[in-house]
Amino acid sequence: MTNAAPPAEGRTHEFTTRSGAGTIEVGRKLARLLKPPQLLLLRGDLGTGKTTLVKGIAEALEAAEADEVTSPTFTLLHEYDGTQDGQPVKLFHLDVYRLEGERQLETLGLDELLTPDALVLVEWGDKFKSLRKKATGEIAISSTGGDARKITVTLKQ
Repeated sequence: MTNAAPPAEGRTHEFTTRSGAGTIEVGRKLARLLKPPQLLLLRGDLGTGKTTLVKGIAEALEAAEADEVTSPTFTLLHEYDGTQDGQPVKLFHLDVYRLEGERQLETLGLDELLTPDALVLVEWGDKFKSLRKKATGEIAISSTGGDARKITVTLKQ
């Protein structure tokens, strides 16, 4: 794990992986950095590993096995119950790629998901101004060739 100098608005952590299994492992490590309540935007091109990263986070929270975590592209939202430091935690994984506007986004009831025990991870959330404003951080994943990925996590709190 490489820690970059923190920007004025928060803390930044950078990771490099070379495989899907490595991305899951980064997700496990990342889960220890996340403290509810959080709303994180997951950024990255199609196929860069956003859902793969969530698999590791879900495993670390004992919320689901990696093979139980799938992309919520068509269902929009998956909910998992886990624990962190002995406390219950809700993990919400959303994919808003198919939503076309703020009005559709409002129908998801995101404000109701943001409870004190919630970690809300939103794929493609950066396309909505309201989500960018509410977000407490961002996870950006980019391909660096083949299966290698650069994962940059910026937490505002």
